[in-house]
Amino acid sequence: MTATGSTFQESAFSESAERRALRDAVAALGRRYGLDYFLGKARAGERTDELWREAGRLGYLGVNLPVEYGGGGAGCYELSIVLEELGAAGCPLLMLVVTPAICGSIIARFGTEEQRRRWLPGFADGSVRMAFAITEPEAGSNSHRLATVGRRTPDGWRLTGRKVFVSGIEGSDAVLVVGRTEDTRTGRLRPALFTVPVDAPGLEYRRIPMEIVSPEYQYQVFLDDVALPADALIGDQDAGLLQLFAGLNPERIMAAAFAVGIGRHALGKAVDYARDRTVWQQPIGAHQGIAHPLAQARIELELARLMMQKAAHLYDHGDDAGAGEAANMAKYAAAEAGAHAVDQAVHTLGGNGLTQEYGLAALLAVSRAGRVAPVSREMILNFVAQHTLRLPRSY
Repeated sequence: MTATGSTFQESAFSESAERRALRDAVAALGRRYGLDYFLGKARAGERTDELWREAGRLGYLGVNLPVEYGGGGAGCYELSIVLEELGAAGCPLLMLVVTPAICGSIIARFGTEEQRRRWLPGFADGSVRMAFAITEPEAGSNSHRLATVGRRTPDGWRLTGRKVFVSGIEGSDAVLVVGRTEDTRTGRLRPALFTVPVDAPGLEYRRIPMEIVSPEYQYQVFLDDVALPADALIGDQDAGLLQLFAGLNPERIMAAAFAVGIGRHALGKAVDYARDRTVWQQPIGAHQGIAHPLAQARIELELARLMMQKAAHLYDHGDDAGAGEAANMAKYAAAEAGAHAVDQAVHTLGGNGLTQEYGLAALLAVSRAGRVAPVSREMILNFVAQHTLRLPRSY
């Protein structure tokens, strides 16, 4: 696969045969597992390792990574297909947003040859997972206020700080930590990215109790003077902000894919129910009070999906500025559409929508979280106001 093998018209409006084949194959994989598997694992306190390993074996986890490191040589567009179709089948893999999209994109673009060979093949085949830690209790995701600091030592680095809402670190081999280091030219603290093994002395993580039914948990991470080798720093110490944003665009694109996939799954269940559930001699889907909200949900999901595809196309073709705007818009639109689709699906099923049998109620918190994470809708509105509309900065 190649990221540049299709024109924009082909990729955004009528997908190439190669992309349709990928979509069909991943959808078939997702159907073999499905929502019952996903929720069963979550309620048992287990990870979806079987699905992750099979997706890796089939080449889906690393579809966006370079061929020379075991990947598929395609792009973020193809990786978004993987997550969207798994979500539409009821088994979205949150760590797809993290390991291949954020960490994989950053290391592939900015890592040294040694770092690429160390991490990317394992990302591609599913044998290695890497978490991502940016959010802090006081700073949120404001990279200019991060208190996690890396200090140079004769042997490498010492990293100290605290992170929150780190996904899936318990099943990961390492975590990519966004900290700050002293700029070699100005002396000011600037963002920098470090790979930290999860078993490094001085690193501790604690699970955050969440009201979300998910097999992937959230954690607080404590870094107490963690000693790291010199090559733990990814890329250039003085270009950390550029490198960080290169990972955040794929994050937002994949968050959109997650939301669109969940929305499609919920809408599909609601439509099937509305076709079959008969009251007063006709299916409830014949009533506009049921049909119109479902049609609206479909329209909203398709609009969000188109913006997601545009963002992925721009990113894959090297337009970071254009991708930044489109990725934020896609994440906003998809989160709203996904949450609305799940809510409308529950409403369509009435009391059945709140039962474990149908599994829709469990998606309410998951879909609602998409409006908050990985970046809130308000911060996206700030971004669009400032960068697109050129309004004065509000913060």
